[in-house]
Amino acid sequence: MNRHRERASSGGAFSDSTRLLRFDRVQRAAHWANAALFAVLILTALPLYFPSVEDLVGRHVLVEEVHVWAGVSLPVPVVLSLLGPWGARMRCDVHRFNHWTRAELSWLWRLGAEPRLEKDKFNPGQKLNAVFVGGSIVLLFGTGVVMKWFGLFPVGWRTGATFVHEVLSFLVVLVVIGHIVMAVTHREALASMLRGWVSVAWARRHAPRWLREELDSTGHVGAPSAPPSGAVAARRVPKLD
Repeated sequence: MNRHRERASSGGAFSDSTRLLRFDRVQRAAHWANAALFAVLILTALPLYFPSVEDLVGRHVLVEEVHVWAGVSLPVPVVLSLLGPWGARMRCDVHRFNHWTRAELSWLWRLGAEPRLEKDKFNPGQKLNAVFVGGSIVLLFGTGVVMKWFGLFPVGWRTGATFVHEVLSFLVVLVVIGHIVMAVTHREALASMLRGWVSVAWARRHAPRWLREELDSTGHVGAPSAPPSGAVAARRVPKLD
């Protein structure tokens, strides 16, 4: 058990160096599996959409098959991470993505200039990104199915599916690039998706509302044997407003 879990001397609070579980193994596995699938989809889409790239790569049929089956697999990590008792934290985070306060909406409208906002586990920009990516997975999957097995659908569906798939693909690429830039410029947040935990000091600065919920849920952060890598986690799923 990691020794960072010792309480600070004042008021039973935890020290700044205490490790607080942010993402469990299921969440991290789902994230990186989807990241890998998106990377395959983007790389295989380039020769399919740009003839000059296709001339360099060749093997059109193989590239197309890889693209199609990577797309078919895209929803699988998310669905598996939401099922069963192992998906409790993922389901809790999905609930957070669907729960918006007025201050969070104001934060988006003012492009981050909202002093009244007490940030949750995810800031409004991260929540909006998650909602967009989740919706994109559904739409890309659905339109991709129509484009691949076009004989099963009316002509109008095929035309509309092709347009939506192409436009949404370009938007996803832009969002993915932005996500990567934000990740590499916020090192501890990125590290939490690799190792699972953040420090209490980080949570106090970037997610004070979530930190308070974690501490208030049982009066202390967690059971000694629950989290990996010395991190501490709440005994039960935090209650939202």
